[in-house]
Order: sequence, then structure tokens, then C-alpha cells
Amino acid sequence: MNDTLNDRDQNETPESPTAAASAPEEEAKPIYVIEGARSARARCKSCRKKIAKGALRLGVLVVGPFGPGYMWHHLNCAAGRLYDKLEEAYRLEAWRAAAEKPNVPSLESLRAFKERAAERKANRKYPPYAEQAPSGRSSCKHCGESIEKGAWRVVLGREVQFGSQVRTTPINVLPAHVVEVLQEPDCTSNISDLQSGLKENSGLSTAELTEVLQAIGPLQ
Repeated sequence: MNDTLNDRDQNETPESPTAAASAPEEEAKPIYVIEGARSARARCKSCRKKIAKGALRLGVLVVGPFGPGYMWHHLNCAAGRLYDKLEEAYRLEAWRAAAEKPNVPSLESLRAFKERAAERKANRKYPPYAEQAPSGRSSCKHCGESIEKGAWRVVLGREVQFGSQVRTTPINVLPAHVVEVLQEPDCTSNISDLQSGLKENSGLSTAELTEVLQAIGPLQ
């Protein structure tokens, strides 16, 4: 299967692997494939990063506008986000469909990725929220200035287009620029409910929230 085809974003919601496998034209294709990537062209559908040649990946059979193909995921990403599918792939010994049988880790060893993903999801914050920068590596998306470790930053939502899909991604903003960013057309956070959103999502004390709001200035 051509990696470029498999990497193409689907314009429609793909059919489930079971439904895909039931169509006559896919009868010869397995529902899942576990293999070492044959090139570095495909992107992981979970993290959207390139899958290096030779890296272990899980392919999930889907039907898109160009016919049947595989949606590829790093094996570790699949363990974190698609554990049920990965578990089924292991039960079916999906590596048997690979051109060269890969040396796959045990399913038990991949369970840690599932547990870490669940922990991150449970602790995930959603914009808008404020926090003290945990390091000095981030920068303000409005002015480009570095945000010092321990300094306040406000995380807002911004619309970003990935192929045919529009998603909301978090962006770091220095408090002094929050009002300006809120007025940008691609900002998904609203000035009208910013204060209540920061209070609900940030987990700050009353004194800390007051400090952040003072740094932001008048919400006009």
C-alpha cells in the first residue's frame, strides 16, 4: 500500500475497521497491520509527526474517497490512544501481514503508554486558563517574546486548519497581550467569559487569579 495514499487526510469520517473489511474489495486486506515503516513518508494520525523508516507502526484499515487504505500510527501512540484496537491487532497477530516480520514488544510493555495517556487526559486543562510557566522555553504567540520560568502566561484557544479539518489549539500569551489576542478572528476564547473561564479552568487561588487579571488589565 502506498504510504502517500495512506497518509492523505480523509475528508469524510472513515468507516470502522470491521465495516471496511466487510466490503468485497477489501476482502484480501487485513483489518490491522503491525510493521516497520517501509519509508518515512507517512504521518502518524495520532501525533501527526512523520513515522521514521523502520519504526514500528500500526495500520488501521479504512475506506476513504480514494478507496481502501491504512491509517498509520506509531505503535507507542496507538498504545496511548487506540489501545483497544492495538489489543485486537495483537490478538490477530497483525504482524503476520507485514512484508518482513517485525520484532514487536509485548502488549503488557505498551500498557504504560495507555496509563500515561489516561493520566494526561485526566489532568488536561482547557483554554482559557492561566499558569506560571514551568520553564523558560515558551514564548508569547502575539509578540514572540520569551516567557520566563515562573512568569504568568495565559493559554487561549486558536483555530488551526489541518487539511480539511479545523481544530482548536492552545497558545501561550503574555497577560499584557491577552485583550489584543482575544479580538483576533481565529481566537476561540471569548472576552466576555474570560474571567469566569480563568477561574474555573486554572485552579488558582483568589489572590493568584486577582494578580493575573490585574496583569491582563481592563477587559474591553
